[in-house]
Amino acid sequence: MIEAFPGRCAVFFAALKGWRRYATAALLGALAALALPPVHLFPFLIPAFCGLLWLLDGLDRPRQAALLGWSFGLGHGVVGVYWVGHAFLVDAAQYGFLMPFAVLGLAGLLAVFQALALYAVALLAWNGAARVVGLAVFWVLAEWLRSWIFTGFPWNLMGSVWSFSPAMLQLAALAGIWGLSFMTLLAAAAPAALVCRDGQPNRPGGANRAAVLVFLILPAVVWGAGMARLASAPDPDAHVVEDVMLRLVQPNVEQSEKWRQDLRLGHVNDIIRLSRAPGFEKVTHVIWPETAIPFLLSNDERDAQLRRLIASAAPAGGLLLTGVPRMGAGQNGALERPTAGRPLTWNSFQVFDVTGSLAANYDKFHLVPFGEYVPFRGLLSFSKLTAGRGDFSSGPGPTTLSLPGLPPASPLICYEIIFPGQVVDPGERPGWIINVTNDAWFGDSSGPRQHFVSAQLRAVEEGIPVIRVANTGISGVIDGYGRVLSRIELGKSGVLDVALPKPVVNQEIYSISSGWKLITQLFLFIALGFGLRNFS
Repeated sequence: MIEAFPGRCAVFFAALKGWRRYATAALLGALAALALPPVHLFPFLIPAFCGLLWLLDGLDRPRQAALLGWSFGLGHGVVGVYWVGHAFLVDAAQYGFLMPFAVLGLAGLLAVFQALALYAVALLAWNGAARVVGLAVFWVLAEWLRSWIFTGFPWNLMGSVWSFSPAMLQLAALAGIWGLSFMTLLAAAAPAALVCRDGQPNRPGGANRAAVLVFLILPAVVWGAGMARLASAPDPDAHVVEDVMLRLVQPNVEQSEKWRQDLRLGHVNDIIRLSRAPGFEKVTHVIWPETAIPFLLSNDERDAQLRRLIASAAPAGGLLLTGVPRMGAGQNGALERPTAGRPLTWNSFQVFDVTGSLAANYDKFHLVPFGEYVPFRGLLSFSKLTAGRGDFSSGPGPTTLSLPGLPPASPLICYEIIFPGQVVDPGERPGWIINVTNDAWFGDSSGPRQHFVSAQLRAVEEGIPVIRVANTGISGVIDGYGRVLSRIELGKSGVLDVALPKPVVNQEIYSISSGWKLITQLFLFIALGFGLRNFS
């Protein structure tokens, strides 16, 4: 019978007790993390989530489910975010001892959300296909909460496992990353609905088996619909903004060398030389990465000579767009009160013309805890990981910049790109997103590659092209369908001369009504679960 093998597995997992149960959950979580970019072993999700539900069958009390979910989340988090530890090795003498605590601490914190999801599933006490739906609902709800609570960290959301396939990503245009996660969990956990905790078939035939079959074929349906959408999409080579040629510059400066006093001016001269490499005469705008200028600018006469130097990278009649640390007034022009006698500093994105005059400014609003500021500064005395003793200040939020010769742009710095529904100003939607970043902190790990996947997903959700420029990481061009049109790989230096894609037109874009769509998805799936519980 088709249920024979799942039945034996269900009996084995349900029989595990004590530490073996929770150690197995951690191993299953680690197994599920191998489906994430860049490994993409997505079939591993099936044994991981089926095993998790069968472990749930062996519990005596629902509250044990929280520890089970936390154990699964810990294993998933350690494998999924191990790359965070690389940042503590940039200055290993000062911070290296914190590396294991940072990885385990972050993984353990993220696992709290999986603990809440499993506890909710256990409280429902649904069986069969209904329980699979319950798992999908509460897992996605936990992922959504994770995108907001404690400033939010929506990294490695379950739907990101499909980033290797542009066709699969098309669902995000309608349902967002949350819809992709729903679909993924339903398919991954579906086989667990075929059997009961004693290994016997779970009401063979009828609605339960039909639901399992539907869940299993969902990825194929989504892929087919995605292929149809891409087939009807315009040719990316022709669907571009006229008279715009961008030069993306990836200098590939080692993080340990970036802020050395004896090298900083050399870094500036090197990136200028890259910017003015052959073909410069055809370029209309040059884009540099986050903190490409390793000096704290004040935009007054003290920095006039430096601004004139960097402006030499701006094409005639064009602009230089760059990340820069700066001090002074906030983005809205108001000079805010300095902290502890020090002027306010900002992680900013600035635009300069050929004279060195400032054409536009954007200040990062979603700062990295411990990287750009230290939470609970009154209680914690150690310094942040980035250069400088003081914390960065936070800007007002997503902003659309009007730039000469370019469509309106939404600048995002570093991990601001990872937050679904929070990357553009809804009152003034841009024609493109410019994401500048510095992934040198994380070495040759999965982190920079997962970061790039977030940019792909935001492009599909918004229907807006993303131009991504990294110090090192992955620089590239992603159109509004999530197709990567060109890129510079991690660990490479060079330039990329590219046309600017136009946004998707005449398509229903998820982000315009993202909040209501998530609520609608949750409501529909909960209703489906209640309907299926009578057949399981």
